[in-house]
Amino acid sequence: MDRAQDILTGVLPRLLSRAPLTPEKVQFAWRTAVGPQVARATRVVLRDRRLLVSADDVRWTHEVERAAHLIVPKLRALLGDENVAGLAIQAP
Repeated sequence: MDRAQDILTGVLPRLLSRAPLTPEKVQFAWRTAVGPQVARATRVVLRDRRLLVSADDVRWTHEVERAAHLIVPKLRALLGDENVAGLAIQAP
């Protein structure tokens, strides 16, 4: 039997690819990629194919920097390779 996570991993990117690229879609993709704790402590805006990330404090900034190599591929899968070139992490 397929796990729910495996099903979502395959289906979710296909569903999202049909939706327009809106701030709400970017927020949803961010929360999905990083999880609820990091999402609560950060804010993101997609500008010029870069996801600008600002955090509540430097600890969250470091956490996002440390995990960027894992986060970016997830965002590309959810928002499209052509829409996400990388992250730009802003210091608090």
